[in-house]
Amino acid sequence: MPTAFTRLTGVRHPLVQTGMGWVAGPRLVSAAANAGALGILASATMTLDQLRSAVREVRSRTDQPFGVNLRADAGDARERVAVIVAEGVKVASFALAPSRELIAELKDAGVVVIPSVGARRHAEKVAAWGADAVIVQGGEGGGHTGEVATSVLLPQVVDAVGIPVVGAGGFRDGRGLVAALAYGAAGIAMGTRFLLTSDSTVPDAVKARYLAAGVKDVTVTRAVDGLPHRMLRSDLVDSLERSGRARTLLRAVRHAAGFRKLSGLTWPQMVRDGLAMKHGKDLAWSQVLLAANTPMLLRASMVEGRTDLGVMASGQVAGLIEDLPSCAELVNRVMSEARRALTALPSPEG
Repeated sequence: MPTAFTRLTGVRHPLVQTGMGWVAGPRLVSAAANAGALGILASATMTLDQLRSAVREVRSRTDQPFGVNLRADAGDARERVAVIVAEGVKVASFALAPSRELIAELKDAGVVVIPSVGARRHAEKVAAWGADAVIVQGGEGGGHTGEVATSVLLPQVVDAVGIPVVGAGGFRDGRGLVAALAYGAAGIAMGTRFLLTSDSTVPDAVKARYLAAGVKDVTVTRAVDGLPHRMLRSDLVDSLERSGRARTLLRAVRHAAGFRKLSGLTWPQMVRDGLAMKHGKDLAWSQVLLAANTPMLLRASMVEGRTDLGVMASGQVAGLIEDLPSCAELVNRVMSEARRALTALPSPEG
C-alpha cells in the first residue's frame, strides 16, 4: 500500500512505531522495522554514548530504515544530530518543533525530518521551514497531548500543508489506517498499540495493567509535570492530584536529582535545558522543575515494572486492545484489515 510516506522513508507499510521514552529501545524498533513499519528510537532518556550504542544495536538487528526521536530544545541537540548523521540514520523525528537551522542541517546530510505536532499552526511552521513530513497527534494520543480530536485535527492539517501527514492518536487497526487515508493522511503512527506487543520490553505486570484498562480508565492529568498528560488512571495518579504544591515540588527535586544521575547531565546543563523549555513559553520555574517527574515516573513503570511508583502514559485506544502480538503479527494484521476494509467499501453507485 504505497503512499507519499512510504516513498519518502523507504518503508514497506504506511505505519509508524512512535518514539516512546523507556519503551522504544533497540528491540522494539528493530522488530517494527523488520515488520515493514518505521520504527523510531526514543533518545531523550539516553546519553550520547547510549544513543550511539542503541543506533548501532538497531542496525545490527535490521537492514530496514528506522528513525531517532530527539528533543529539539535539548542543550545537546546538535551533538545528537551529529550522531544521527554519522551513523546513517534515515529519519529524525522531533517531539517539539525543531529550528529552521536544525532542519536544514539534517536535510543537507540527507536525513528525512519528521516533526510531531499537535496544532495546525505548528505544522504550517515546520512545513515552511523545510520539514519533509509531519506527524500530527490528536487528543486521544498518549503522553503529552492536546484537546483537539484526531478526526478534527488531521484533516485540518492535511488541508494546510503540502507535505505528507501521518495521523496519530486513537489508531490500533486497519480500519483506522483506512480512515486516516480517507482524511488525506499518508499513514498512521501508533504508540500504545506497539507498546502492547511481545517485542516490547515493558514488564509483563505493566502490560497486564494496560490490557485490563477500559476506555474510561485512561485520563488526562496535569499532576505529573504541570502539562496535560494522558495516562492510565492509578492510585499514584490520584495521590499526585491530591498532593499539595510544596510536596509536589519536593518530589520533583528528588526526581530531578535522580534523572541527572541517570542522564549524566550536570546541574548547569539541566538549568540550560530548563531555560530552553521556557523559551517562548509562559512556564513558571516550578513547572519546568516538575518536568523532571515525567522521565523518572515513566522509568519506574516501563523499566522497573513498579505500577505503584510509576505512571503509565497511554492513548485512549488502550481500552480497546486485548492482546500482545509480535510486531510482525501486528503489522500484517493491520495491513490485512486495511485491505479488507477498502474492499468492503460500497461503490459510488450504491
